[in-house]
Amino acid sequence: MKSHYELATWTALLASQLCAAQGYTNQSEVPLYGQSPPVYPTPNGKGSSNAEWSSSYARAKALVAQMTLDEKSNMTHGFPGKCVGNTGAVTRLNIPPLCFADAPDGIRGQEFVSAFPAGIHVAATWDRSLMYQYGHALGAEYREKGINVALGPVAGPLGRVARGGRNWEGLSADPYLAAAGMGAITRGIQENGVIATPKHWLLNEQEWRRLPNSMGESLSSNVDDRTLHELYVFPFMDSIREGAGCLMCSYQRINNSYGCQNSKLLNGILKGELGFEGFVVSDWGAQHSGVASANAGLDVVMPDGAFWGKNLTDAVQNGSVSKDRLDDMVTRILATWYKLNQDEKFPAVGVYSNLQKHDPIEVQEDHASLIRKIGSAGTVLVKNVNNTLPFIHPKFLSIYGYDATVQSTPWRNPSRFGGGYEVNFGWNTLQGTLITGGGSGGSTPSYVISPFHAISERIAKDHGTLRWDFTSENPYPPYVNSEACLVFVNAYASESFDRTSLTDEFSDKLIQNVAANCSNTIVVIHSTGIRMVDTWIENPNITAVLFAGLPGQESGNSLVDILYGDVAPSGKLPYTIAKNESDYGVLLNASVSFDPFPQDDFSEGLYIDYRAFDKDDIEPRFEFGFGLTYTTFDFARLQVGDVSGDTTEYPNPNGTIIQGGHPGLWENVLSINCSVINTGDVMASEIAQLYIGIPDSPVRQLRGFERVPLKPGNGSVVTFSLTRRDLSIWDVDAQQWRLQAGTYNVWVGASSRDLRLNGIFEITN
Repeated sequence: MKSHYELATWTALLASQLCAAQGYTNQSEVPLYGQSPPVYPTPNGKGSSNAEWSSSYARAKALVAQMTLDEKSNMTHGFPGKCVGNTGAVTRLNIPPLCFADAPDGIRGQEFVSAFPAGIHVAATWDRSLMYQYGHALGAEYREKGINVALGPVAGPLGRVARGGRNWEGLSADPYLAAAGMGAITRGIQENGVIATPKHWLLNEQEWRRLPNSMGESLSSNVDDRTLHELYVFPFMDSIREGAGCLMCSYQRINNSYGCQNSKLLNGILKGELGFEGFVVSDWGAQHSGVASANAGLDVVMPDGAFWGKNLTDAVQNGSVSKDRLDDMVTRILATWYKLNQDEKFPAVGVYSNLQKHDPIEVQEDHASLIRKIGSAGTVLVKNVNNTLPFIHPKFLSIYGYDATVQSTPWRNPSRFGGGYEVNFGWNTLQGTLITGGGSGGSTPSYVISPFHAISERIAKDHGTLRWDFTSENPYPPYVNSEACLVFVNAYASESFDRTSLTDEFSDKLIQNVAANCSNTIVVIHSTGIRMVDTWIENPNITAVLFAGLPGQESGNSLVDILYGDVAPSGKLPYTIAKNESDYGVLLNASVSFDPFPQDDFSEGLYIDYRAFDKDDIEPRFEFGFGLTYTTFDFARLQVGDVSGDTTEYPNPNGTIIQGGHPGLWENVLSINCSVINTGDVMASEIAQLYIGIPDSPVRQLRGFERVPLKPGNGSVVTFSLTRRDLSIWDVDAQQWRLQAGTYNVWVGASSRDLRLNGIFEITN
């Protein structure tokens, strides 16, 4: 009988050998492709990652030893309560219910809370410090509301499908950029004593048929082992390394096994390879079995215990689920609770239905200033002819478009999640300024500073004049004295459905109609992700274009800071914008199937977003990492250091696995330096980007970035530190991260295609 590790290795090895022996070009053609190998039993949490986990596990085990079987079972599933999710309590042992709440960009459905920028906007800042501050502010608000478990951050979806409905909740289609955000946000949240929940584990890349329905089972995301690790597991590793206490498994099937009962993903990779010490919670309604999900590594089910509760108690009593497995579930929950010190003076739950009278609990602090700062930092300028921007005290501006102001009536749905408002600004596109996307990832602002509001305040200071039309597709010709015409449009997306287009006819016609009559037209797009621009981008009357993302409640103020030059733009695209939708190829749309067992083969492997454009030699409209500013920068003096430390082919086999994987993966093996110089006359920040050509891999992969603020004429040395993991590939045969001997190419520049410096280094094993 093979062990679970041997079986996983054997299956992967057999698939690899079949490829070579039978002439298959990729694993999607192999008969075993799309099958998830069984990995049992669930590794017990040991608390061996560090002293904090060790102490927390000792306390948790002592408490679990005092609990009855029913008490243990009741802690593993949800109950009705104030929060989106509530675990069972053990009153006699002073164990309270844990409160779970959305969303990754702000507490959802509550009053006196902040609406932060969405994940994809935070990634567009390319600023690790802002990513951390964002997480820290989120964590502070969650804590003061008495919420134990924050349901975020998001790296699933990663952004494989250009029209994916939830891409905006995540950070970037690049795993390295997404990983940096996941780690920083997790650290910030948990420093406030709130449990972070990286989600959705794993391959949750589209909304179509994510759940079983009358047509049959949910979609199966089928992927080879190397792609699984290098693209989709990669960002979660940083969150787990930062001590994430919870992780949410996804709705759909992965290699034909449901995400919340996929033993390979939960037992094998998460709790085995990555040494995860926390607990796994199901997405709401994502549990589809009782015994199978328990033995596969699921620890908590939400929102109720349809499959567990007494059923789980019975399963333990009849031996279908071991007592040891149930004890481990509860131990993981309590150990995380202890590690985040939630047993010590944690605030009472302050979550209420907005239909229920209650005393206000105000948690916003000064987060508006941070939201405004991130909003500006994540705004991407993609066109600026003849220095149209920044404005210099304009006296007369004309404003057009539905996205310039808030909609007249927010959509209210008090029946969902216990009541409250879901404010989907931009619902069905043409109803107001877009600050967040839709569904459970959307925030609930206490107020919104719209672009029109902020521009009005600024023009008033200059004793100027505004004219506006928020509704017409073909507005009257602009006033002759107008110095510029600003057109505001958006691109909405939401949980539960995927986008059907990367543009819309009304918005494009509006832009074209304004530009036909105004020689200084500025387009501002609030977008949940990729938005096509090619029907109008080259119009000479369109002088500037800004991708203003999903900036949160301070939207207008963030934008005005950029328009008027109080802040120079520094945002860079976290995805690729093509010239034609067809350029995305098979990665344009979600996989639509009406089969009872629908299959979605990730046959592109490692080649998504800019990697695919590089591979197929397709010229994008705006490449990954692109963004303009109000000055110019030079790059100089590339220095590639000496490779040092352990550069053996595989990490030390005697190393103890801790949260995040083998500790050797995180050791620095190389530093690369360069200088960035502001050669213009405006204070601004450049994003220095490092790309590495790893043997037997995509030609270029992001492996470093730094946001560098510089005064005119000043320069700074940027240092990129590379770890073993950054330079390794996943070896399917060895089931290890492998550092290859060979030549590695180096590029540094301002985007994935604006590469100013290049070099090489060698690795020998």
